[in-house]
Amino acid sequence: MKHSTLALVIASILSGAVLIGCGKNEDAAGEQAAQQQMPPAVVNVQTVTLETVPQVQTFSGRTAAYQTADVRPQVNGVIDEVLFREGSNVKKGQPLYRINTDNYASSIASGQAAVQQAQANLLTAQATRDNAKAELASRQASLAQARNDLQRLQGLVSIDAISKQQYDQAQTQVRTAQAAEQSAVAAVGQAQAGIENARAGIQTAEANLAASNLDLNRTIVRAPLTGRTDRSSVTAGTLVSAGQADPLVTISRLDPIYVDISQSSSELLKLRQQISEGKAQPGMNSVELVLEDGSVYPVRGKLALSEAKVDESTGAVTLRAIFPNSNNLLLPGMYVTARLTQSVINNAVLVQQSAVMRTPKGETQVYIADQNNKIQVRPVTIDGTYNGQWVVTDGLQAGDKVVVIGGSKVKPEQEVVVKPLENANPAPSTQNAATAKTPQQAAKTVDKKPAGNDNSSEKQTEAAAQ
Repeated sequence: MKHSTLALVIASILSGAVLIGCGKNEDAAGEQAAQQQMPPAVVNVQTVTLETVPQVQTFSGRTAAYQTADVRPQVNGVIDEVLFREGSNVKKGQPLYRINTDNYASSIASGQAAVQQAQANLLTAQATRDNAKAELASRQASLAQARNDLQRLQGLVSIDAISKQQYDQAQTQVRTAQAAEQSAVAAVGQAQAGIENARAGIQTAEANLAASNLDLNRTIVRAPLTGRTDRSSVTAGTLVSAGQADPLVTISRLDPIYVDISQSSSELLKLRQQISEGKAQPGMNSVELVLEDGSVYPVRGKLALSEAKVDESTGAVTLRAIFPNSNNLLLPGMYVTARLTQSVINNAVLVQQSAVMRTPKGETQVYIADQNNKIQVRPVTIDGTYNGQWVVTDGLQAGDKVVVIGGSKVKPEQEVVVKPLENANPAPSTQNAATAKTPQQAAKTVDKKPAGNDNSSEKQTEAAAQ
């Protein structure tokens, strides 16, 4: 009994296995037949053409005033009046503050009196010199007379016509006249020195008077440059002093205006290597500006300078562009985005973003339809975007057929039906179209690392192509 039951169980298991095996064979055969009946997949391709593509870099930046001046007083005193409206535009030389002038007016009066006194001292010294010269002339005449008398008596004393005493007296008169002459000469020198001192006194008095006049003029604090004022830090009645630390007001020149941007030193090094190796050419020094609200500034600027050093804390190089700002739309401290065409890439390829895929290792690749209409994998090198398309710098050759639509439905070595893409260079996006309306069109750039294929976006692209 037991043996018969066991035999029945084994028989039922074997029959089930046979049935399952038959079912699997039937399913595999059905799938193979279905595959034979399905037509080859259809893909849209873009034929590669090599071209020259601008390499547009996007940077974050801040606006900075073209010129800035902190206005401080040059004299001490009390502010009598504020002569400008805060936040208004002022011109160079325009009065801004008036400081009390009482002390400086008194100094001018004292200085004028000092000048007059010095001039009077000069007249007195000149008169003294004239008197000394007259006295010198008299002494010189007396000396000449005494010498003549001595010479006449010298012949008489030799023949004893006069006494020796008379001759000695004549010699004494000559020596006395010589001493008087020397004294007169010294008096003339002293009088001349008095004149020089008087003239120096006049110069000192006039210099003091000029300083007092300058201080009086400085009681009117004027704008050192043309620009817009900030808030005034003082009001009427405030005591101010020359050289104080806090400025009375700050004036900023806003037309033109600077935009300071930073670029990674590694990117700059890569750019220079590309240019030195002939892979790229130097670009334009014009800069496009995108404001905080996304609008494009209507006027392009120019690159003014590139610092010759790298910031150790950030590893970046500061670039400075200058923009016209006649309507004062840009204010210092605004956050902006700058687009700069630093180079032009030679022999580059523009492909749609749907054509590029990323491997799990982060490498970028595309599908190529070869001469036999079979799918091949081609690694590529991406260097940014231009007009919404990837810029491929290596991996593609002229005439290659890059799969743009349908790549998600095929596999390598699969035979496909190839159809050319009707619009290989689609129109730029709405934002890029707005950019194209400016006098100089520049493309919007995005992250240089391409993302993986998005099936939803590819379906939309397929619908647009159809």
